[in-house]
Amino acid sequence: MAGRFAPKPTPTRTTVRGGHTPLPAATGALDLGLTLGPLRRGPADPTFRATPDGSVWRASRTPDGPGTIRIRTDGAEAWGPGREWLLEALPALLGADDDPTAFVPRHKLLLATLRRRPGLRLTRTGLVLESLIPSVLEQKVTTHEAYGSWRTLVRKYGEPAPGPAPDGMYVMPDARAWTRIPSWEWHRANVDGKRSATIVRAARVAARLEEAAHMDPPAARRRLELVPGIGPWTSAETIQRSNGAPDEVTTGDLHLPGIVGWALAGDRTADDEAMLDLLAPYAGQRHRAARLILLSGRVPPRRAPRMTPGNITAL
Repeated sequence: MAGRFAPKPTPTRTTVRGGHTPLPAATGALDLGLTLGPLRRGPADPTFRATPDGSVWRASRTPDGPGTIRIRTDGAEAWGPGREWLLEALPALLGADDDPTAFVPRHKLLLATLRRRPGLRLTRTGLVLESLIPSVLEQKVTTHEAYGSWRTLVRKYGEPAPGPAPDGMYVMPDARAWTRIPSWEWHRANVDGKRSATIVRAARVAARLEEAAHMDPPAARRRLELVPGIGPWTSAETIQRSNGAPDEVTTGDLHLPGIVGWALAGDRTADDEAMLDLLAPYAGQRHRAARLILLSGRVPPRRAPRMTPGNITAL
C-alpha cells in the first residue's frame, strides 16, 4: 500500500518547553501514565511507547499528516507534517479541557482512590479513527487477540513514525489504506469478516466520523452508530478518548458491570441496568467514576475461566 512505502519525512524538530499543560492549579499534579494510558493498545502498541526516562511517545495520523510527539513533564517535542497539529492539541491531550473538580466522591472507595490517584485527567485526542479502529478490533474477542491484530495491521500498512522515535514505532494507515487491505490479510491478522467490514465502512466515511470529535459526546456517539457494526460499546470506547467525555460510560461490556457492582454494592452479578443505577449519583461524571473503580483494584474474585482466544488463521 502507498502508506506503507511512503518515504520517511525529514525530521524537523519543534520544541515546547514548560507550561504546556494549562490546567488550573487546584487540579494538582498531572500523571502522564494514568492520563495517556487508555490510548495504549497493549504493551507492544507500535503507535505508543513509554520509555525509562519518563517520556511518552505517540505516533498519530493528524489532519495535516503523520506526526510523532514526545511528551515529558517539562515539555514536548514533535516531528513530521503533523507536528504543529500535535502541539496545538497537546493541552487537550493532557486534560486541559477536563475538570476533575466536578467529580464528588460518594463512596469511600472512590474517595480513597481519588486521593491515591490525584494526577488522573481524561485525555482528549481530537482524533476519532485512531480510537475507533482498535475499538472495533476489540469487539467480542480477548484484548490479547485485538492487540495482536492492531499491531500486525499497523506495522504492515502504516508507515514509520517521523523523527527520532524509538525503533518499531509506526503511524497507523490512512483511511484509504484501511479500505484497500485484502480480505486474506485481514484473515492473517486474525480479524473476522464482520469486524473488517465495519472498519472498511467506517474508513469510507472517515471525514464525517472525524467531525464527531468536535460534537457533544451524545451527538458524537449517534454519528458513529450510524455506521453498521458500531454499537454503544464501540462508540463509548471511542468517544471517551477522542472527546474526553467524562459521562460516557461503557455499556455492553463483559466485565465492567460486575466490577462496578462488586465495588459499589458487593454484587458481582450486576448487569448494565444495575451498573447504571449504581453510577446514577455520578451523573455527568460516570466514566470518571468507572475509571476510578478500575484503578481501585477492587474486582470480584474470578470464578469462570477466562474467555478462550480464537484464531481464525487456523481455519
